[in-house]
Amino acid sequence: MRRHAYHLTTFGCQMNEHDSERVKGMLEALGYVEADQRGEADLILFNTCSIRERADERFIAHLQEAAALKRRAQGTVIGVGGCWAQSVKHEVFERFPYVDVAFGPGQVHKLAEFLTSESLSAQGFFEFESFTGDLPPRRARPHQGWLQVSVGCNCVCSYCIVPSTRGREVSRDPETLLTEVRRQVADGVSEVTLLGQNVNSYGRDLPPGRRTSFADLLARVDAVEGVRRIRYTSPHPKDMREDVIRAHVELPALCEHIHLPLQSGASTVLKRMRRTYTRERYLDRVALIREQLPDCALTTDIIVGFPGETEAEFEQTLSLVDAVGYDGAFTFLYSPRRGTEAATLGEQVAHEVKVQRLERLVDVVQRRAAERAQRFVGRSLEVLIEGPSRTDPARLRGRTRHNKVVNFDGLGEPGDYVDVEISGASSQTLTGAMSLVARAAH
Repeated sequence: MRRHAYHLTTFGCQMNEHDSERVKGMLEALGYVEADQRGEADLILFNTCSIRERADERFIAHLQEAAALKRRAQGTVIGVGGCWAQSVKHEVFERFPYVDVAFGPGQVHKLAEFLTSESLSAQGFFEFESFTGDLPPRRARPHQGWLQVSVGCNCVCSYCIVPSTRGREVSRDPETLLTEVRRQVADGVSEVTLLGQNVNSYGRDLPPGRRTSFADLLARVDAVEGVRRIRYTSPHPKDMREDVIRAHVELPALCEHIHLPLQSGASTVLKRMRRTYTRERYLDRVALIREQLPDCALTTDIIVGFPGETEAEFEQTLSLVDAVGYDGAFTFLYSPRRGTEAATLGEQVAHEVKVQRLERLVDVVQRRAAERAQRFVGRSLEVLIEGPSRTDPARLRGRTRHNKVVNFDGLGEPGDYVDVEISGASSQTLTGAMSLVARAAH
């Protein structure tokens, strides 16, 4: 008898990537196998994002393709999970009658219940009940593991839909997290990335006897034998405190990279965004990081064209980016999200103005990132091999502790740690060759 096959398409952030690994692990525990092509699958799934409008549009095009496949193959099941499903929970089956099951981020486990039930009538599951981190994973890279430390967010950023799709912040028990880390290490993981909508505020909602700060959690993960690298995303500038910054100095496994979302360099825009920090507070956090960790790589997120953004306010963003000198930045055009306060604000910035500002911003980001990257030239850096180079299959690709991608000459397998002599640097990547000592050791 042919085993049921599934095909899963993931949109959006690292939390969604984590959730998709758990979906795959759960399905394979039920006896499903992964299909290479959507048309080969009995179960077509989408894990959706609703942060940006473009993600919605891309997803709906994919969903329409799945509907066409279902018309040709009776019995095909279509499932939609994630933030987009949660955000349109009251209309998903009306708008897309060919969808069989829809579930929010806190209801991934309900997909298994649906698939094993006798009735396959359309069903939706949207109340938060459990963490996807409690489900078995099927990791994309055996040596890198996600660790979901919390879900939800208590912030009220005026442009963000996350609180309404993932709910209030809920932290996982620290002992559960440490057990999961040990299990990951036993499975071959050496690099662990802690995930949360606001990882810095981890643990504040735990009962007094179990309460653990984020800095303490980092120290406990660092103490697990076999953990060689620790990363985390994303922190919030309002909660970036000195104990976490000091952890980067004191904990051997904690990488020299901090992603500190900015969103805007103008305090007036930050206030309209309800970000609860000012330009000055953000720069104070940057100064503290640079004082404690001069070599730390800093990356960020920036939104261009937020409602009412003036040329003077945008210039403040440019000046801050130039002053900080980021190692990289994710830059976005503002797009209104249904159900958010920002979508109701007047003075929407014209699209052509947003595009022009984004181009100017990217120019500054890339110029400063290229300048910052020169500090690595001539140094030997530890690189975790991820696979062949995407630009030259004869070379290898890996990542430094600073989260810089390196394309290099050498020998090794994914999951190996090697020393690479850096000979070149651009705003995006480093180039080099595996050191002769490392080659001989390999």
